[in-house]
Parts: sequence; C-alpha cells; structure tokens
Amino acid sequence: MKTTIILLFMSNLISFGQKKYEQDIIQTSKGDLKITFIGHGSLMFEFQGKFIHVDPVMQSADYSTMPDADMILITHQHGDHLDLNAISALKKNDTEIILTEKCFSMLKESASARKISNGSSIELKGINIYAIPAYNIQNKRPDGTPFHPKGEGNGYIIEFGDKRVLVAGDTENIPEIKTLKGIDIAFLPMNLPYTMTPAMVANAALAFKPKVLYPYHFGDTNTSELIKLLEKEKDIEVRIRQMK
Repeated sequence: MKTTIILLFMSNLISFGQKKYEQDIIQTSKGDLKITFIGHGSLMFEFQGKFIHVDPVMQSADYSTMPDADMILITHQHGDHLDLNAISALKKNDTEIILTEKCFSMLKESASARKISNGSSIELKGINIYAIPAYNIQNKRPDGTPFHPKGEGNGYIIEFGDKRVLVAGDTENIPEIKTLKGIDIAFLPMNLPYTMTPAMVANAALAFKPKVLYPYHFGDTNTSELIKLLEKEKDIEVRIRQMK
C-alpha cells in the first residue's frame, strides 16, 4: 500500500467575505475538528464551538470577515506570523492569546496574553496546548545567525479530544521534533532558506510518523517532491492544501 495523496479539489470549500478557503473535517472522540487552511502559516481550527486561530496575518486573509477568536496562538515574532492588526480584528473580551516572550513584548494589549516557552504546557477552555522548540540548525543569515534562533519560537501540540495536532512553526527537522510520539496530524513548514526542504520534512515525518501530514508555509516549493519521497510509506497520509 502506498501513501494516500489527497489533492486540493478533495477538500471542502468555505467562504469568509469574498474569499473561499479549503477545509478538512477530522473526527475526534469529542466531536468534529474543522481545519481551515487560510494560507502560508495561518490556520483556523473549529472545535466544540470554539475558534482557534494560529498565526493570523492580514496578508493571508481579511480577518474582519472571519469568526472571532476564542484562542490565538502565535509561533514567533516575524511579520508573516505576528500581525497586530489581525489580532485586533479577531479579539473579543475573552480571547486567550498564547505566544512567546518576544511576541508578548510587541503586543499593544497584553492583559489576555499568556507567555509560554519551549517545554511548557497550558490548559485553556478544555484544550491542552504544549509548546515545543522551533529553530534553525543549518539555515542562517549572511552574518551566521540562524533565521530562527533556538529558544525564540514555539511549535504547538494541540489536543482535540483524542487527536494530537502539531503546528510546528518555523523550524527545521530538529531533534525535538523527530522524537515526538503520538502525533495524529502534523503541519510541517517547507520553504528555503527559512525552514525545511522536502527532504527535511520527509526525514522528520519518517521519524515521528504522523498519521496525516500537511506541508505548509511552502511558498513556491514543489510539493510533488515530498509526495515522491513518501510514496512508499504506509503509515503517513500526505495531504496537499493551498498553503503558499
């Protein structure tokens, strides 16, 4: 049996404002999880009537047309992941914002924000969230500093009922990712020079074996390269969605 390839047209479409987005529905022990693919590093999860936005940025969507956030998760401080205008458009009185130390210092309103660092966890609104490292080892700026230094950014493992979802943030195939266990759904970034090559994504996926793998944040990377690398793998379902 070969890896199942789910193509773009097989997802549902949902509209917000004048734009349509792809959406997948995953069954969990506590109800359906709806995953909406906004673009680049931006995602939206709907679970038990709650909306969780990850790295919302206005370059991917007009967030004034989208559901208000019960939770917002920010992986790191770069402008394609942290957008104060998008946060403002989504925020309501009881919105919980989970972010890194650097992101916290950049917020205009921090009363509802909770800093969480690598290795920490938090339970909010009945959902467990774990922060894991996200950083570069190989990919660096001309001066030798990594695009994403260790300790600055978070990846997040989010538990929806019996399903564990990894949103890896901007990272490479670091040891901390390759030793993960029990991941059902994984979002792994795939663009150079900032994150991973298709070979790095395949290497990480083969190490921790998510049941469903979504490459995201992939820009102009040829996603067929990843499909080819994993075509003989029985236990990983690769799904390609519009996440440039």
